[in-house]
Amino acid sequence: MAVDHVATRTPLPLADRAAGLVGSIIDSSTSLLAAQTHDIVRFAMGSPADEAVPLAEFRDIAEQVINHSSMTYGATEGEPVLLKALVEYLANTSNPTSEDRLTITSGGMQGLDLACKIFINPGDLVIVESPTYTNGSATALSYGAELLEAPIDENGLIVEALPYLVAATGRTPKVIYTIPNFQNPSGTTLSLERRHQLLELAHEWNAVIIDDDPYGLLRFQGDDLPSLQALSPGDPLLFSVRTFSKILAPGLRVGWVDTDPGLRQLVINAKQAMDTCTNVPAQQIVAEFILRGGLENHLASLRTEYKRRKDAMQKSLRRHLGDRITTTDPEGGFFLWLTLQGEDARISTRKLFETALAEGVAFIPGPALSASGQFDDALRLCFASTTPERAEEGIIRLRRAIDLELAAVTSGEDA
Repeated sequence: MAVDHVATRTPLPLADRAAGLVGSIIDSSTSLLAAQTHDIVRFAMGSPADEAVPLAEFRDIAEQVINHSSMTYGATEGEPVLLKALVEYLANTSNPTSEDRLTITSGGMQGLDLACKIFINPGDLVIVESPTYTNGSATALSYGAELLEAPIDENGLIVEALPYLVAATGRTPKVIYTIPNFQNPSGTTLSLERRHQLLELAHEWNAVIIDDDPYGLLRFQGDDLPSLQALSPGDPLLFSVRTFSKILAPGLRVGWVDTDPGLRQLVINAKQAMDTCTNVPAQQIVAEFILRGGLENHLASLRTEYKRRKDAMQKSLRRHLGDRITTTDPEGGFFLWLTLQGEDARISTRKLFETALAEGVAFIPGPALSASGQFDDALRLCFASTTPERAEEGIIRLRRAIDLELAAVTSGEDA
């Protein structure tokens, strides 16, 4: 007799860690937006615009470099041609490195997963910025971490507050997760003084710093700051995560981690338990693009264009929302962090998201960018993916949604 498994509702034997798999509201927005049938101005995903991807060059390169070697397994640590090209390119940046420090990953997210897999035990204390890129904090949660949220200001993570926050827990952190340059979602940059302080605290606590920097090569104004690696060369407590997703194309799924050479074999072992190797054709395309000199020219054009787009979005916000909001003023990267002011601060940006989507504009609500769901009066806008003309229309739609939601809040209170 067949057993009706639906009727019996036998509980699945889930692992304890399954409860920590919280998923990503940010990534889920991709599917949500794809399901919409009306016009949407998309400020939600932190992705380069279609026109910012060097598609013609990629097609030309693919025709020349992809062969049978592209269709088999590659070395787990990365294709030799990409490792070599990356070392040569980074030699002229603030993050010079060597091949024995690099492992090519399937995007930046795999780099974060490798770091958490290697360093975090269930119950370990992990400091995360608040707000933050919650895909990173979710990765820590998936390995059983207990999160300690630390505030940020216009100079990034408030490092001087960390000793007091840590003391209140009665134990020291195992990991500090930070996005030092043009932080996601705030766009702020960790000051030089705080970079020094953070390194000092990491050594005092013997805590690993996961240095997540997808945007550092996208500075379009102001002066470069030395990286954490430059301030503490060869530091074994630094686990640096990088990606080509923001500077080339996220669909390539190619990134890298830069770690102490003594850790590299462990990183390789951990990666072999995930995917064996990163996409080989994509690695070959990226390597050839770098070797042809395309990356530096591409970055130069992105910096110019992203500054133009940021300035245009800020002008639209001032024109249509004025002192009803405040925003950060990043010197690079992708994002503005917008906070509602005055009467508008009574609006929940989670509810505003639904109204805005109906009006034809999408963003990421503040609570989606906090491990504990804070910042209900704030939201993230991506300026990189939208032309100034399209951004203007999106801000008009956003203002209309705010007006509608404020009217609903007010009428509800009157009732």
